[in-house]
Amino acid sequence: MASVTFRGIEKSYGKVKVLHGLGFDIADGEFVVLVGPSGCGKSTLLRMLAGLEEISGGEILIDGKVVNDLESKDRDIAMVFQSYALYPHMTVRENMGFSLRLRRADRKTTDERVDNAARILNLDALLERYPRELSGGQRQRVAMGRAIVRDPKVFLFDEPLSNLDAKLRVAMRAEIKALHQRLKTTTVYVTHDQIEAMTMADRIVVMHDGLIEQIGTPLELFDRPRNLFVAQFIGSPAMNMFAGTLQGGAVEALGARWPFPAEVTGGSAGQAVHYGIRPTDLALAAAGIAARVVVVEPTGAETELLLDIGGQQVVLVMHGRTDVQPEQTVHLAVDADKAHVFAAATGQRL
Repeated sequence: MASVTFRGIEKSYGKVKVLHGLGFDIADGEFVVLVGPSGCGKSTLLRMLAGLEEISGGEILIDGKVVNDLESKDRDIAMVFQSYALYPHMTVRENMGFSLRLRRADRKTTDERVDNAARILNLDALLERYPRELSGGQRQRVAMGRAIVRDPKVFLFDEPLSNLDAKLRVAMRAEIKALHQRLKTTTVYVTHDQIEAMTMADRIVVMHDGLIEQIGTPLELFDRPRNLFVAQFIGSPAMNMFAGTLQGGAVEALGARWPFPAEVTGGSAGQAVHYGIRPTDLALAAAGIAARVVVVEPTGAETELLLDIGGQQVVLVMHGRTDVQPEQTVHLAVDADKAHVFAAATGQRL
């Protein structure tokens, strides 16, 4: 296992700069997820760590050693790709043991490591099959097994679940997390899916346009997003967000007064702000903010209501079921302690 450090990392393609001086540390044994929309630079950063992309500026350290000029094969990392990258003419056993063959490891060592990885990933019965005879989830487990066999200092995952169907993605998320808890190898995982990030990470690095917006535990990002981007990116369904003005301890927006926590400071009366409230922090009430029901979406354990307030759509998620109907007028109670207020001019949390 090893720590990973990024110091002032920059990346340019010609005159186009895609990473702007990023710096953060990953502790020994930590599971860190890089998350952000397509084009934010997360995969580029991972590939630079892997030695597959040149570094335009700054330093990358693995276990305290600068690896900028080290070949990928000499960095003691193992990478799992989105495309599985299995050799079609090799069996599962041969695919998993290929990296050890390149290192000229003896047959006994190779077989022992492959058998051990196969047991961990429940691949024992598939070792003599070829990739074409496997499902997508099985192929991804083989790709993970190939990484485990190398016993690297750092595991790198580049959107490994994006080719799988929704049910299989959930199952594989749990497998990868359980694998990390068992092996305790430092892991850097890239995804654009914030649900993957929330459920798997020890810490999340939220990226946008080649910059780091916030680093923290999943619940830190959910409960205290630093700015508008993080607030709207983290959480599903997304946080309700609308423009308003600060007035006397509340935000006036959409023809109503929206309460916020006493800890919100730094604003002034009449200041333009964005008010955020998560769908789960709204509730139906006998009195409160009036809303028109647009759509009712029951999912069984929960019901999602799409509401119209002052011409803007607002989402409410409630536990259980409801008998409210479209076009009905309802009233909302707001959990003021869980509301968020951001300065309109900067997007930063107040």
